[in-house]
Amino acid sequence: MLKQAPAAILVCADLGLLTYDEYWVQDCSAATENILLEIADKDLGAVWLSIYPLKDRVEGIKNLLNIPERVILFSLISLGYPTEEKALKNEFKEDRIKRNYWN
Repeated sequence: MLKQAPAAILVCADLGLLTYDEYWVQDCSAATENILLEIADKDLGAVWLSIYPLKDRVEGIKNLLNIPERVILFSLISLGYPTEEKALKNEFKEDRIKRNYWN
C-alpha cells in the first residue's frame, strides 16, 4: 500500500528532545493513533506500518532519508484515497476481559 500512496507520515522520537526517556514509545503510539483518527475523519485511508523495533526497517529508512542517529523511527503511516471499502472486522474477544481477578 505504500507504493500506491500519494503521501506518508513518518513518526519518530528525537532522543535529544525527550523530557522523559522512558515514554517515547507511548508518545509515538498515541501520536500514530491520533494521526490515524484524523485521517479517517477526513474520509481518507491510512495504514499503520510498523518500523520499530525491526532493525532492518529502522536502518533502511534511516539510510534512505539520512536521519540522524539520535532519532528513533517508530511507525510509517501510508495515506491516500481508499481504492476499496473493506468490511470492519470485530476482533473483540470476551475471554480476554478479566473482571476483579485474573483467572
